[in-house]
Amino acid sequence: MSRLKEAYAKEVAPALMKKFGYKSVMQIPKLEKIIINVGCGEAKDNAKVVDAVISDVSQITGQKPVVCKAKRSVANFKLREGMAIGVKVTLRGERMYEFLDRFFNLALPRVRDFRGINPNSFDGRGNYSMGVKEQLIFPEIDYDKIDQVRGMDICFVTTANTDEEARELLSLLGAPFAG
Repeated sequence: MSRLKEAYAKEVAPALMKKFGYKSVMQIPKLEKIIINVGCGEAKDNAKVVDAVISDVSQITGQKPVVCKAKRSVANFKLREGMAIGVKVTLRGERMYEFLDRFFNLALPRVRDFRGINPNSFDGRGNYSMGVKEQLIFPEIDYDKIDQVRGMDICFVTTANTDEEARELLSLLGAPFAG
């Protein structure tokens, strides 16, 4: 069992229950899943780009990503329906907590001029989304083996009803929110 999952059961859940005054343990917000999405528009010209992105994302997450294809053709972007334009991976359970631990404690401190993540990036329903500009912040990625610096979107989906509950949950799990 991962360190964060144990911490959730022993420290985070009781702290949330006390702060928000829940009457049942089922009301306590939980982290449901983490979705990592990498869009690579340049894949329409070079099919090998998708393979490079798949290998990067599978190294980072420990899970094989799903290739996302274009839903419709757009002539201005020289895009045809069915072309691979990105990859995504959904983490749940043990892998989710492993990734969260590595992301907050190893990857984010390696970001240049890091002062904390934006506390206002919640969607109003308790989900938090953020972007990472380069995959190099993850220790699994070897600098010499990458062909191009790519960013990714990371979305933390919680069962919280409000942004305040979700912010408290993520900060108790170790999210380094900016002052």
